[in-house]
Amino acid sequence: MKRIIIFASGSGTNAENIIQFFNHTRTAKVTQVLCNNKRAKVFDRCNSLNTKCLYFTKDDFYNTDKIFNILKNEADYIILAGFLWKIPEKIIDVFPNKIINIHPALLPKYGGKGMYGMHVHKAVKENNESETGITIHYVNANYDEGAIIFQAKTSLNEEDTPETIAKKIHFLEQEYFPRVIEDVILDINE
Repeated sequence: MKRIIIFASGSGTNAENIIQFFNHTRTAKVTQVLCNNKRAKVFDRCNSLNTKCLYFTKDDFYNTDKIFNILKNEADYIILAGFLWKIPEKIIDVFPNKIINIHPALLPKYGGKGMYGMHVHKAVKENNESETGITIHYVNANYDEGAIIFQAKTSLNEEDTPETIAKKIHFLEQEYFPRVIEDVILDINE
């Protein structure tokens, strides 16, 4: 059984969904969540799911080997679920094609530093897009530029607001993210 560590920064709905999904498979298990925001709701979600959740600082992540050593010793896959910091290259080097992110748009559109959450949905609305979606991709040294694994689309209409777009994206994230992670793990292990 493969070990997954999730990085999260916020409410943790995607982390919770992934944990629950893998609690019912033999493919992998989420062993812990790492979070860089002391006030994130993901701590409460992990507590209710009996999943370890560890807070870490920017210094822990970039200037020490604390997080690197946890990953090296305890993870087979790393999943980014609403985590906004750039992953250090030494982690990427040790986990090639084993760090997976989800982005709330159809990359390459609306990607890059600062493009997350409502920033993306507002930009999609402002540009009068007829569709948007999610992109699940591998992580490399640049924001949102890793190889695309999977995309799912949803249509938009003139009445959509950034808030209704966010709801449509959340639905796609919940439906597809855990299943695509499992598919990646199963493909690599065959």
